[in-house]
Amino acid sequence: MARNTHVSADTSAPPVTAILARFVATHPSRGWSDAVEREAHRTFYNWLGCAIGAARHEAAEAAIAAVRLLEPAPQASVPGRADKVDMASAALVNGITSHTFDFDDTHLKTIIHPAGPVASALLALGEHRGASGRQLIDALVLGIDVACRIGNTMYPDHYDRGWHITGSTGMLGAAAGCARLLGLDEHRTAMAIGIAASQPVGLREQFGTMTKPFHPGAAARAGLMSALLASQGFTASERALEAPRGFVQVASDKRAWHEVTDELGERFEISFNTYKPFACGIVIHPSIDACVRLRAQGIAPEDVERIELRVHSLVLELTGKKEPKDGLQGKFSVYHGCAVGLIHGRAGEEEFSDAVVNDPRVIALRNRVRAVVDDGIAEESVHVSALLRDGRRVEVRVDHAIGSMHNPLSDAQLEAKFDALAAPLLGAQRSGRITEVCRTLAALPDLRTLTALTAPSA
Repeated sequence: MARNTHVSADTSAPPVTAILARFVATHPSRGWSDAVEREAHRTFYNWLGCAIGAARHEAAEAAIAAVRLLEPAPQASVPGRADKVDMASAALVNGITSHTFDFDDTHLKTIIHPAGPVASALLALGEHRGASGRQLIDALVLGIDVACRIGNTMYPDHYDRGWHITGSTGMLGAAAGCARLLGLDEHRTAMAIGIAASQPVGLREQFGTMTKPFHPGAAARAGLMSALLASQGFTASERALEAPRGFVQVASDKRAWHEVTDELGERFEISFNTYKPFACGIVIHPSIDACVRLRAQGIAPEDVERIELRVHSLVLELTGKKEPKDGLQGKFSVYHGCAVGLIHGRAGEEEFSDAVVNDPRVIALRNRVRAVVDDGIAEESVHVSALLRDGRRVEVRVDHAIGSMHNPLSDAQLEAKFDALAAPLLGAQRSGRITEVCRTLAALPDLRTLTALTAPSA
């Protein structure tokens, strides 16, 4: 059979693998503004709350049971559980739990959930090594920069092909962050990134199943193992990202190399991180926000004849499930999101439980929601019309939902979210103590002080 060996490629790409490796290995500790430092702390804190909150989910139970079959050494903690497993397994499970509720952080430019892969790997490695909070924050900022800059280089083409970009770039960020935590030099950091570049994980077909949160977990494990391999002299291509048959050019037709190099070391992608108020796919958030606003105006579900949505095409592509059967599927149903927003006035993890998804009252309202694509609507916007039984029509337009860059969660709102996730498992007192530690995480001498707090008391 004849085959085409002349696939188009850019042979003049800049050496971005080496550029990123030098940046990660040599950028000074705390080499950024107070605003970046604050966002790094908020990112880790939000990630930790999500990981703790889902620690007893059936996906976590299954993952722990599976890694136990390997008889792992007790090297690192699983926040929210008493379990200790090996570093790689901890990175895997923590990545799964942090993304199970779909409540984690979002880099809106690429829809990457960057902390899932990066923080999951760093906490596992950092606990085992007795790293400081300062070392973790430094590695988190730099690792997230690597993942998101490569994401910027390829998005949206890479995502449109069907890759779950959180997993398929997250292993690069996890590898870079772990290389920094290990103190690897430029060459070995490049090797870590190169090894990780051969391990992209995640297809969008898996959305609505346990395998979606597996993606950031697998990326965390892959990144950690890549850095450990590199630390022992394991080698990879020095052009693993940019070569004609390297990761970027194989996985995307968009190759905006300048996204890697522009303002490198001056602009940090963690500055553009956002935190979800609703436990579901980010493109549903404007619609939920609009329905919560309708409820605040006194509109009850029983008043509604029909709810009409005008949305961006991506909303229906990602979250067009009209009849979700369980909580995981509900997170990808804009129809369900609208229903719980109007009925409950919120859309936390409880509103995406199996019980609520199958609540007859929710189903009845969900069936009265109609959605159409409007090319004039941006991804982060929605136009909602509620046609009432008395003939009135009430309209709400949301250009920037709560939790977006334009309407971010405050520190107080983030703490309330953390408490709602962590306190049911750990108790209010311990949840509050973790919050106190996370506020000044960079000053913590040993991460094991924090991880000890994340285990349930006897």
